[in-house]
Amino acid sequence: MKSFLFVVNSAAYSGSHSQESLDVILIAAAFEQEVSLLLLGDAVFHLKKNQNAQAQRCKNIGSIYRSLALYDVENIYVEQEALIQKGLKQEDLLLSVSVLNQIEISALMQKFDFVLNA
Repeated sequence: MKSFLFVVNSAAYSGSHSQESLDVILIAAAFEQEVSLLLLGDAVFHLKKNQNAQAQRCKNIGSIYRSLALYDVENIYVEQEALIQKGLKQEDLLLSVSVLNQIEISALMQKFDFVLNA
């Protein structure tokens, strides 16, 4: 089994890119690969509670993130600096995540067979 770290850094409702990235993540997980997720920058809003997807005329991606555990995607990491910059705290997020600083993120990336931008 190979390990994959998908790095997401795009805003939650910035076109179809977010949905397509989640589809790829779910496909990799469905093939029983070890899949983890790292959210950087504006991507921290993907996990914000009480999203208003209807205003964006999009599907609420929060429900997709909540289903990740069904696919054994249990390691979700969030950039600490992004949370601070966006005025968010861990309790503002839909899921339990590991919050990492830049040094910890660099070390994390070394642990995976593949690091992919999503």
